[in-house]
Amino acid sequence: MDRRQTVEIFRERLTEVIERSGLSRSAFARKSGLDRSTLSQLLTDGNDRLPRAETIASIAEHEQVSTDWLLGLVQEEKVGTNILSEAPEIARGSTSTFADERLARWRAEAVGYKIRYVPSTLPDLLKGEEVIRFEYRQQGSEMPAFRMEQAEARLAYSRRPETDLEACSSLQSLEMFARGQGIWSTLPLADRKLQLSWMIALLDELYPTFRWFLFDGLKHYSAPVTIFGPTRAAAYIGNMYFVFNSTEHIRALTQHFDNLIRGAVVQPPDVSRLLTGLLKELEEREAKGTAR
Repeated sequence: MDRRQTVEIFRERLTEVIERSGLSRSAFARKSGLDRSTLSQLLTDGNDRLPRAETIASIAEHEQVSTDWLLGLVQEEKVGTNILSEAPEIARGSTSTFADERLARWRAEAVGYKIRYVPSTLPDLLKGEEVIRFEYRQQGSEMPAFRMEQAEARLAYSRRPETDLEACSSLQSLEMFARGQGIWSTLPLADRKLQLSWMIALLDELYPTFRWFLFDGLKHYSAPVTIFGPTRAAAYIGNMYFVFNSTEHIRALTQHFDNLIRGAVVQPPDVSRLLTGLLKELEEREAKGTAR
């Protein structure tokens, strides 16, 4: 491999590392101890110089990749960490105030990073009052009100200019909600229509700060999970979270999420159009007396 090829591969892999980190170039430069102008030069097409050895080592150390991979000498980027050697933390009591405060703290700590998540039903920040009351009606009289406060807080968080939030759901789960199937079979038609209208309005308002991807549930699957930039990931399993803090675990879950995005059959700009179609379908069925 000649020098020009090495420089080109280094630039491509450095770009990949920066994109995967979820940081801006300026933030990445600060984290890696680089001058911003130096990083800009390294990423410029036509640049034929490699950085100093200590610069490459610094990037590799901070991003937990090998220097040989950065330089194109090997195809395996890992540095030898055994992902099974890092045990996840177990955060119990997911329905408690304490757990929600912890989630809010994790979101606050991840400000400036890209947050990615797969919701268990609908994205929390898009849920209206009727859906929240329906989901938590069996958990005490105070729980729906508390959850509405949480939803409002998450919506306010998503409206912050520095927020970068992505969500992935299966297309089929959204269709089941609209048509009152599965867990939504007893949610009144009027409430489902109101929720669809609410989501259409919010998606138009929040895009591109909030981006919702829909994948084909026949081809892909994911448990509910939230990835708080490069700092933490939490997988929800029903009554507790498995919390991952190691770089290897977070990277593996990030790659899983990226695969869901690659498999998306509905892209964020088109989700509102899909919801509008589902709402129209319900209205037509209601007019014919066949909706429930």
